[in-house]
Amino acid sequence: GNMLRGIGETPIVPLGISYIDDFAKEGHSSLYLGSLNAIGMIGPVIGFALGSLFAKMYVDIGYVDLSTIRITPKDSRWVGAWWLGFLVSGLFSIISSIPFFFLPKNPNKPQKERKISLSLHVLKTNDDRNQTANLTNQGKNVTKNVTGFFQSLKSILTNPLYVIFLLLTLLQVSSFIGSFTYVFKYMEQQYGQSASHANFLLGIITIPTVATGMFLGGFIIKKFKLSLVGIAKFSFLTSMISFLFQLLYFPLICESKSVAGLTLTYDGNNSVASHVDVPLSYCNSECNCDESQWEPVCGNNGITYLSPCLAGCKSSSGIKKHTVFYNCSCVEVTGLQNRNYSAHLGECPRDNTCTRKFFIYVAIQVINSLFSATGGTTFILLTVKIVQPELKALAMGFQSMVIRTLGGILAPIYFGALIDKTCMKWSTNSCGAQGACRIYNSVFFGQKYPASDIKTTRLSGRNKKLLQLYLTSYRSINL
Repeated sequence: GNMLRGIGETPIVPLGISYIDDFAKEGHSSLYLGSLNAIGMIGPVIGFALGSLFAKMYVDIGYVDLSTIRITPKDSRWVGAWWLGFLVSGLFSIISSIPFFFLPKNPNKPQKERKISLSLHVLKTNDDRNQTANLTNQGKNVTKNVTGFFQSLKSILTNPLYVIFLLLTLLQVSSFIGSFTYVFKYMEQQYGQSASHANFLLGIITIPTVATGMFLGGFIIKKFKLSLVGIAKFSFLTSMISFLFQLLYFPLICESKSVAGLTLTYDGNNSVASHVDVPLSYCNSECNCDESQWEPVCGNNGITYLSPCLAGCKSSSGIKKHTVFYNCSCVEVTGLQNRNYSAHLGECPRDNTCTRKFFIYVAIQVINSLFSATGGTTFILLTVKIVQPELKALAMGFQSMVIRTLGGILAPIYFGALIDKTCMKWSTNSCGAQGACRIYNSVFFGQKYPASDIKTTRLSGRNKKLLQLYLTSYRSINL
């Protein structure tokens, strides 16, 4: 499916952007590309809004009566209707492809007389220039020739600036993909937000900010007529500002939830050094509980228990989601004064301090997204300006392939592996094997998740500085 989608994106990304750069007036392509990216953010806004709606729907729509189940969208066992997203987005993709059939078969040729900056010939010898001239004269026939293709590929891969920029783009996008893949889980585990609420917030608040940043970046480049070195400096500046804002995530880490059997003893009076094999207490040792069961309940003492049995509850009332458990002996031994030793289904909510941190986190996320997106247009412009004009589409296509394979595939894997290290409670499937993680250590999760993103951003910033110095040195040599 992704391979077919990649084929379908070819006219839009490498060829479309190259087309815009060819036909735009000198210095105007940045504004057009920024506008294109900004308008393109309408799609993610709609996607996040629909994702928020679908996440509230149970996966088996029409087959399960929701009144018969005891879990809610805030429960880690809840599975939203993920498959609806593929159907709706696929339909939108088909509809959006129809206008492309009406484009002219032979568009007007780009302007013959255009000022080509020195950056288009970076580190190219006279032989390379002669080879480029021959390739240009041959026109489209060269691209169909296998030898010509490999010569073109060799040309971009022996361009030091392109290779450096390819590496820093890979780092930057890997950071974005890795963090974006798990941002919903982070908000859910760190701040107690449901997946649907996280989808809604990111779609309605963050994505429009990204669109604004992309348009603003293109406008700034056009307004100040930044040179290639100026574009590199601007990209480095926005990355460093984004890096500084990411450091603010660490003070916003919430303490781990009070969970009996994981962070506290079952009587709730003492913390535990390790969440592994916490011994039972006298309040539930004779209940013959299944310690692998996960049906969390929140006691009136503010402590979450893994199940009503492990909370020592003796009776219950109500049905399904509204079930309340009474005479919970483990709640009683914590010294609750009102003698209402009961518990209700679901984990205990986060305290007000953590809720305030969540709103600060959203505000910082918005500002960080603005600066990151402002530098986003520079990635496209640098790609098309550090290679020969006729190799722009190939350079962007090869860059897209590397990013999707090494960034899109590997980044979620190593981000996920780091996050899994912070799991405190794994589920067990019917075969006795390890299943999904039910709850994470909030402190460790909060340290590893931003740290991975910050590390790759910092490396990318260093790489951008190297690119900037390289461009400056080359300009000085040529002058």
